[in-house]
Formats: sequence, C-alpha cells, structure tokens
Amino acid sequence: MFSTSLWSSVLTLLPLIGLAQAAADTVPTKIGNQTIERTVQLRTHSLFAPYIDQDLQNRWWDFGADSYVNTNKHIRLTRNRPSQMGWLWSRLPLTSQNFVIEVEFKVSGESGHLFGDGMAIWLTTERTQPGPVFGSKNEFNGLGLFLDTYANARHTFAFPRIMAMLGDGKTTYNYNNDGDGQEIGACSANYRRTNVATKLKITYVKDTFLDVKIQYQAWDEWTDCIYVENISLPPSPFLGFSAMTGDVADAHDVIAVTTSSAITSAITSKTSKSIPGTKIPGVSSSTWTGFFFKLFLFSGVCVGGYYGWMEYQKRNKYGGGMANFGGMSLSGGGGFGGVYTNPKRF
Repeated sequence: MFSTSLWSSVLTLLPLIGLAQAAADTVPTKIGNQTIERTVQLRTHSLFAPYIDQDLQNRWWDFGADSYVNTNKHIRLTRNRPSQMGWLWSRLPLTSQNFVIEVEFKVSGESGHLFGDGMAIWLTTERTQPGPVFGSKNEFNGLGLFLDTYANARHTFAFPRIMAMLGDGKTTYNYNNDGDGQEIGACSANYRRTNVATKLKITYVKDTFLDVKIQYQAWDEWTDCIYVENISLPPSPFLGFSAMTGDVADAHDVIAVTTSSAITSAITSKTSKSIPGTKIPGVSSSTWTGFFFKLFLFSGVCVGGYYGWMEYQKRNKYGGGMANFGGMSLSGGGGFGGVYTNPKRF
C-alpha cells in the first residue's frame, strides 16, 4: 500500500510526461526557408499491400496495360521481357499545395550489361495515356521524374540515372538523347538490383522548391539527388507511375506509396540557419530532446516515489501499527473506525 504523497507525485508528473512527448514529436522541421510543422497522410494517394479489395479493384488507383498485382509483394509494371509497358495512376488529383511523396520501388532483372529501359513517376494534368516516354504520353504537362537504366547515346554521366523534366504540354522529350539538356535536375545512382529497399522521397513546396532524395546504399541513408528552387508545378496534378521495356528488359515494381500533405510556416527566428534540402519530414531532429525529456521526468517520478515510501514507513513506525489513508484509519478491529459497527446509529 502506498501513501497519498506517492500517488500525488505520480499523478502530477504523468500529464507532464505526455506534454513532453507531444512537444518532442511536434518540433518543426526546417527545409530551405520553410518550416514544415507537420504532415498528414493522404489515403487517396497512398498505396500498400494487398493493393486491391475483394472485387480485385482499388478505390483510389487504376492500373493497366501489362501491369499486374501480386498482393503479397508489389504492383509489377513490366515483367523482365522485351516490349512490355504498364502504368499505375491515381484516380483523384493531388490537391495539396505542399506535399511529400515516398515511393518504395524495385528495378531488377538479369545481371548482364544490357537492361532497360526504365520507369517514371508523374505529377501531370493528364493520366492513363500510354506513350513512348517510359510508357506514358509525350508532350506532357507537369513533372516527369525518370529512372532511366539504359543509355540511348553516349554521355558524360553514368547510368542508371534519375532525371527530372518539367513539361509544358508542348515540348517533346528527346528520347534518343535520353533527355540530355531538358532536365531541371539529375543524378546518377545505382538503384538497380540493390541489397536494401530502394526508395525515392519527393518533397514539394509550392513556388519554392522541389527536393528529391534516394535511399539505395543503406537503410535510412538518404542521398541528395535533385534540388530545384523557385519551381511551380501545375495545380492539382495526378500521381502516376509507368515503365517500359524495349529490346532490353527489366522488371519494374512499385511496392508502396506514401503521400502526405505538408503544413508549412515561415521561419521567424533570425538566428535559424538551414541548408536547403538537408532535412525532410519523417526524419525528426527531436530524438535526443525527447529522450532527455523522458529521462528527466522519469527521474522525477523515482524521487517522488522514494520520498513517498519513506513517509509511508515513518507513519507505520509512529502510528502504532495503524496506517492512515486519506484521513481514515484502517485497522483489524472491523469496519471504518467502528462507525458502521455501532447499531445505535441506525
């Protein structure tokens, strides 16, 4: 049995622990000159296994051409066969002005030197229109993010490659030259046949910046790939994925898609400094802060418990074997102080 002082200490500190945890989890994340206060996952533009319902459909996504669903593993856009093409598109436009999209994908095939062609991630005003650009239409309006694994010409950069192109609905993608000179940003990364899950994280703040990072070398190790400032995407684009194989082939899989709306605010502290694109939602800088909060408050609970126990022992020692609980004595004589054992009171 514990004394009232112990319970008072515990009950007083429990709300503080909750408040400290909440404070640690909501520390703003700085990206460039913006602060992303929090993110809210969008069910309409997220996708996870088993991908389909009982009617072999998905309420929020369409897939077609050569793509098929393995409910335990992935949505396979193309098999490792020549002349394949497949696509996956959201049914609703993405209305959030600021968003974060994390895509887990896999590009695999034979270990030979010839493989391709690649896959694309789309944020465009059109959807489900097959074409020659990694399985989707040319002269697109919006953002095309190309994961190109086959070089159609000689270049100074290496393949596999990730390239971003902003289409205006009129410009034709130069397929024969791999879009060289049309990119707004690009990087080379060997994301094919990796030993870890390959992921791409796309962060966009309207009229401010586009940031693309990739995980392919080690778990939770994100490599900077593309960072573009002062960029504007078309409002309410559709989110899509497509892939194509030609004479050479690979299997192109979409494993999971997590899309979140980002709520931002301007950085008000004049002393705040950040390197653009160095931090992203989901990678919180408050881990150590939360740990020390919890450690401090846990120590407080322990100290309060110790002094409560000492008070309890003291009262037992000088109370004649009778423990006082909330002003009422508990003894072996029956009843609460004999009040209810006296028949004259009834």
